Amino acid sequence: MPMQKATQVVLASRPATPRASLENFRLEEIPMPVAGPGEVLLRVDYLSLDPYMRGRMNDRKSYAKPADIDQPMPGESVATVLESNAAELAKGDVVLVQSGWRSHLAADAAGLTKLELNGVQESAYLGVLGMPGFTAYSGLAAIGKPKAGETLVVGAASGPVGSLVGQLAKQAGARSVGIAGGPKKCAYLLETLGFDAAIDHKAPDFAKQLEAACPDGIDVYFENVGGAVWNAVVPLLNQYARVPVCGLMAQTSGNASAPDLSEDHLAATMRAVLTRSLLIRGYINYEFTGQYHEQFLKDVGALLRDGKIKHLEDITDGLENAPQAFLDMIDGRNFGKVLVRVAKG
Repeated sequence: MPMQKATQVVLASRPATPRASLENFRLEEIPMPVAGPGEVLLRVDYLSLDPYMRGRMNDRKSYAKPADIDQPMPGESVATVLESNAAELAKGDVVLVQSGWRSHLAADAAGLTKLELNGVQESAYLGVLGMPGFTAYSGLAAIGKPKAGETLVVGAASGPVGSLVGQLAKQAGARSVGIAGGPKKCAYLLETLGFDAAIDHKAPDFAKQLEAACPDGIDVYFENVGGAVWNAVVPLLNQYARVPVCGLMAQTSGNASAPDLSEDHLAATMRAVLTRSLLIRGYINYEFTGQYHEQFLKDVGALLRDGKIKHLEDITDGLENAPQAFLDMIDGRNFGKVLVRVAKG
């Protein structure tokens, strides 16, 4: 009988361009891992693809260690226990794990989170009930703090973070305005998620449309994009507006929405910060884990089970297709939370 094999996608080289390319990745076949004492053998079911991974491909100082050349790309997954040498986990249990881009791995059971699905699809724990969902929840709870009657605007609104931001703002009684790319995504915000307005950032008169959609100005702007979107938002920010800064996709992806660096908008931004007493706060979601995570699972889990929160997944089959799915996400061609279905069955 041939020896079982596992697969992994490694970082083959550092990107030479902001976007990255398929040549930066390499698919490898490796021996099946073996679980040692206190470990479990895991089969990865779903792998999460997220924008932060692009930054990890660069060798530069950041909030997280760069990915290593010739090692699996970093990433979180939901996985099933195939074999267990640990009392706390049994065969068939489903766990959250920092697996990297792999089909199988052996992991210390003490570092894993066992999922109690309670009727929720396991992939949701990588999206609306996972890191993206907690990013949305914690940014609003700690920084944005939308109130009834206020106007909240969110960039990349059809994505896993932005879509939940808008829906949570509606739950708080605020008016939600979403910014997304293309008519299909804007229609989804209005017709499925219940946003009050949706603006296509690709429209030639985008800034004017945004102004018309926010007649009373903007009280909370949840920043996922940067670039031209930020430049259109700044003039509309009200006195004491709050700006949680979660991501800057336009400034890191190398796509068509990248900012015009020939113009310096810093002076206008800083003047707005001073004269309108703006609160602009960057954050990484794990800063708030101890403070908000338990309440996040309780609140959003209940809303999800009651059908009051909706979410969308963009699933690609096969680990070998993860690099292309990742590049499509960076270019904004995804629609919903980007996942790779790794397990074949």
